[in-house]
Amino acid sequence: MNSTTPKDLPLLSLPMGAVLLAQFFSAFGDNALLITAIALVKSQGHLGWIPLLQAFFVIPFILLAPFVGALADAFPKGRVMLFANGLKLVGASSMAAGLPPLLCYGMAGVGAAAYSPAKYGILSQLFGADKLVKANGMLEGSTIVAILLGVLVGGWLADQSLAWAFTGVIGVYALAALINLLIPRLPPEHTLDRFDFSGLLRQFMDSLRTLWQNTDTRFSLLGTSLFWGTGSTLRLILFAWVPVALGIASNQMPANLMGVVSIGIVVGAGLAGMLIKLENVNRALIGGLMLGPLVLLFAQQTTLIPTALLLAAIGAAGGLFVVPLNALLQERGHRSVGAGHALAVQNLWENLVMLAFVGAYAMLEQVPVVMVAMGFGGVVLVGMGALAWGRRSR
Repeated sequence: MNSTTPKDLPLLSLPMGAVLLAQFFSAFGDNALLITAIALVKSQGHLGWIPLLQAFFVIPFILLAPFVGALADAFPKGRVMLFANGLKLVGASSMAAGLPPLLCYGMAGVGAAAYSPAKYGILSQLFGADKLVKANGMLEGSTIVAILLGVLVGGWLADQSLAWAFTGVIGVYALAALINLLIPRLPPEHTLDRFDFSGLLRQFMDSLRTLWQNTDTRFSLLGTSLFWGTGSTLRLILFAWVPVALGIASNQMPANLMGVVSIGIVVGAGLAGMLIKLENVNRALIGGLMLGPLVLLFAQQTTLIPTALLLAAIGAAGGLFVVPLNALLQERGHRSVGAGHALAVQNLWENLVMLAFVGAYAMLEQVPVVMVAMGFGGVVLVGMGALAWGRRSR
């Protein structure tokens, strides 16, 4: 059990501002780097490398899950964020210098894997349980805005000049690292006397077991994993569904519609901050249960405006669902295995489910995409229904 207690700062405090700005610029850099890396491999004639870029970025989240949580809890989390941003900066700089883009993007993935448990775990050290949902909503909103702007600006810069794009990405990562220095040096939650590979692996498995045995943290792990598996698959479905259902062949339209989903998530995150606290966290199931029917309705659309409205509603339902569950895991994890350990376990679950969902979708390549979207909506409906039934039955 950890011995640190939250500072319970005001939400509009300087430390929270530093966390939000650091996360904004770091997420901005991540998404601008993805677009720049895609433009780079396309310019080199390696179109088949585009899916591999995402795989090289995601795999570190899975392989390093037993260790990054311990790292986040063993050192001041602001300094861990600084170190992780440094890895992203090295990855982007190496790619700009001409080193293999897959390996360089994988290095950025290592930085992102180390960054994730620290950026969320620090919230439970800054705020009490009554403010965690709102703090998560603010962080989620900052992330979504950064994703939107990172993709747009990264795409525009890459169209002008790859050198400009890399310069922008490197500059943004450097700015994020500088802002990390403004985050207060909070005490570690769990110190490490020495790095013990097998010991950390056993500790991670103990953390996984502890979180799985707790009804609240198991609910959060299952719910957030189902949400992110849904989001990653919906993004792929959109690029195949839009030309068939809407008759629009451009690549820009699916990207714009994903932007609509992101805006909806921001709205849902704001509603979660206003309507849901940890003591009534089951209200988040309302958003989760809406996802399946909304996806089923979306799959049957043939015109743009209803499609956009439904995708905005899907995003809002998702934000209303996932933000309170993130806060629940942080608070319960902070009191048991440490927030960093809890978020590393969450990263493992979420990325495994994302790979499973995307892999299942890839196997359905010969099935008409409208049928795939309908089936996907049914899976989400059944999954969320089972999660809600299991939660309410307890």
